[in-house]
Amino acid sequence: MADATTTRPLRADAARNRRRVLDAAREAFDAHGTDVSLEDVARAAGVGVGTLYRHFPTRLDLVEAAYRDSVEQFVAQADLLLDREPAGEALDAWVMGFVDYVVRKKGMAAALRAGLGDEAGEIFATSRANLEAAAARLVAAAQADGAIRTDVEALDVLRAVSGVCLAGAGAVDRERTTRVLRIVLDGLRWSADAPS
Repeated sequence: MADATTTRPLRADAARNRRRVLDAAREAFDAHGTDVSLEDVARAAGVGVGTLYRHFPTRLDLVEAAYRDSVEQFVAQADLLLDREPAGEALDAWVMGFVDYVVRKKGMAAALRAGLGDEAGEIFATSRANLEAAAARLVAAAQADGAIRTDVEALDVLRAVSGVCLAGAGAVDRERTTRVLRIVLDGLRWSADAPS
């Protein structure tokens, strides 16, 4: 399933409206779940409900687009961080951002599974591939800088971090989750100069 705007380029004003709807939807889904009133989403975006439905004909279309957008924005953070920070610090910051990322997308993922069934698998597979590619860029850069051990793969990092974040997502125990993520990051740095 894809939103109605993916087949042709949007005019600048339509693209701005679509962006505002997506931002408002993500905030509303974070705060109130995916059953939030779409009229409230349109109002928060500063557009009419007709504009929302023009871009996203169904609630599920909006949930899917918001989910994909969430993934894209988090993936993009990897490169932004690498541009601004030393590679080891960029990896640390991205990993610590995983907590909010997992909490944000959890409700949307459940709605997609419920609404799309097996078809949701393609969305999740694409998301995983994009996340793994971002993690690979961060890991390679951190290894090249000598900030983390060289025997670690991007998938190792993703599995460890995802597991920690998913375990803490139910209770949203940010303090404990953050502490455990710091332990994971310390493990990545252990013996960085002399990998085992």
